[in-house]
Amino acid sequence: MLSINLHPNIKKNLPQIQLAVIEASVSIAPSTEKQTCWIQQQLEQMQLSLTPESIRQTASVKATKDAYRALGKDPNRYRPAAESLMRRIANGKGLYEISNAVDVLNYISIKTGFSICGYDADLIRGNISLGIGEAGEPYQGIGRGELNIERLPVFRDELGAFGTPTSDSTRTMISNKTNKILFIFIGFNAKDELEAARDETADLLIKYADARDVKMSFV
Repeated sequence: MLSINLHPNIKKNLPQIQLAVIEASVSIAPSTEKQTCWIQQQLEQMQLSLTPESIRQTASVKATKDAYRALGKDPNRYRPAAESLMRRIANGKGLYEISNAVDVLNYISIKTGFSICGYDADLIRGNISLGIGEAGEPYQGIGRGELNIERLPVFRDELGAFGTPTSDSTRTMISNKTNKILFIFIGFNAKDELEAARDETADLLIKYADARDVKMSFV
């Protein structure tokens, strides 16, 4: 598996932080009608109970936003991805349809409130470290363009920053050329829920994205 470590600066500021990891070979394709219908049915049920207040009080969302504040970042201006997705469903806008693997990731994010970071593992260079974003650090977020990642939790490899809980980067994004994925779940204070979310995601990846050689770990 790819080597992932926590930089001392983030462990000092967020001592409860833990990561759950999935690495697998997959067959990326558009979601089948069966997968799309199943996810849609689940989201319709979730929408009934999703409100701005219930989203704010979701334990994993609250923990992520509290972590942003602890690092000195405004979580309302730089919303964690899971919260943004949950708000989208609450507003009746539906889920983006990207691909079988990414649709699984987004569904689990909405269900659990974890901002899951998803990458093309073959586009990552060398070891991975989770630290804190620096002023002026270059970063192109998917669908967001240039993103100010200063004080955000940031994944880096030998080439620099490539992931945050607010937005994954274009450099390591999953595409139809992807053969191997890396999903990282960041638990700021919820290990038990983190493990359940990871395990359900792995099961859905096997079912809908032909995941194989699945490896899972905690950091």
